Amino acid sequence: MNNLIKIVDGEAKVVDRDPWEIQEDSDASVADNRIVPLARWQVLTDSAKVRAAVLLYPDDDPEILAPWLGQIELIALMFPSFRDGRAYTQAVLLRSRLGFEGELRAVGDVLRDQLAAMRHCGFSSFAVREDRPAEEALKGLFGFDRIYARTVLSPEPLFRQRTTRAYRK
Repeated sequence: MNNLIKIVDGEAKVVDRDPWEIQEDSDASVADNRIVPLARWQVLTDSAKVRAAVLLYPDDDPEILAPWLGQIELIALMFPSFRDGRAYTQAVLLRSRLGFEGELRAVGDVLRDQLAAMRHCGFSSFAVREDRPAEEALKGLFGFDRIYARTVLSPEPLFRQRTTRAYRK
């Protein structure tokens, strides 16, 4: 997958070579390192012959994956448009309620301005739109990193962090 930014050990980097590819064609045979839609992935898990990651669209329910979350290496969440934020909710659900610890990738209409919010929702990699350079989008992770509300990255809201620090001094 081209134009990929990945967070490794807390540091965001542009990835030169990523072994994963999205394969949306449900009729094609599936090889290893493919990211396939949920319905196709469910068929593959029954056969257990292929190492595949799962692609969730905004209408897919992430809770369906609960029994397999310890075995899934990568879940890609689709942003069909930058205006469609349902994948943010899916990410928070996967990380906080379901406890998914693998790679959580944003795919589709992913833009620089969204990256900081995506990271706070639990995304660990970002497939930036092909018409935008990943090196430029990388700056979106460093511009504004403080968010007032509670997030997956900072479960304690900002006002509590300030109060806690004031009492420690």
